[in-house]
Amino acid sequence: MNTRKLLSPTSSSTAMSAPTLTPMPTPSPTSSAMPTPSPRGGSVAWLHRSRWTLTVHRIAMLAVLGIWTLALVRILVDPTPRLPLVFNWTPSVPYHVALAHYEPGTLHRGDYILFRFDGQEQLRHPGLRAQPFFKQVAGLPGDVVQVHGRVVTVNGKSVGTAKTHTFDRQPLATIEAGEIPPGHYFVQGASADSFDSRYRSSGLVRADQVIATLTPIF
Repeated sequence: MNTRKLLSPTSSSTAMSAPTLTPMPTPSPTSSAMPTPSPRGGSVAWLHRSRWTLTVHRIAMLAVLGIWTLALVRILVDPTPRLPLVFNWTPSVPYHVALAHYEPGTLHRGDYILFRFDGQEQLRHPGLRAQPFFKQVAGLPGDVVQVHGRVVTVNGKSVGTAKTHTFDRQPLATIEAGEIPPGHYFVQGASADSFDSRYRSSGLVRADQVIATLTPIF
């Protein structure tokens, strides 16, 4: 009779020995312990961060309040409030900041002026009414405006070529030829896309539209 050999549970062929845990050495309190941060130092740093955040929030709130105040003044009181500096973000003239002089007096050719828009275009775009425009005086009372095709001249000097249409494809008519009447000025911008006296819907600028003369800064 064949006898089966029974494998002992302790046999090395199939049994897995349980791992033996070796206790970790306990570090000495004086060996390499990390310093405990001071609660007072952490509180001071947190206080500084809180004050800085509060200051930034206050500045942002004041800036927003100032912008809204200026917007309300322009809507309810005067669309062209008197500020010592005038800012320009359009390519109409090559300057972005100018010093304003609010008693313009007699204007001369080449002067930069700030004036309230009062052209025919405000009938199609009411938002243009009384909006401040930054342009340069190119024609004085008594000067002669002529139109050759789309080229506009003042006293025989070209002040630009008028475009045929606006960006939204509305037709643009040139200014009528003739002598600039008393108390009126021909204004122009430096950009070919400037909306100025070349166009009938912008027209000449009356003396009572002029708010200030400007001294460009940069």
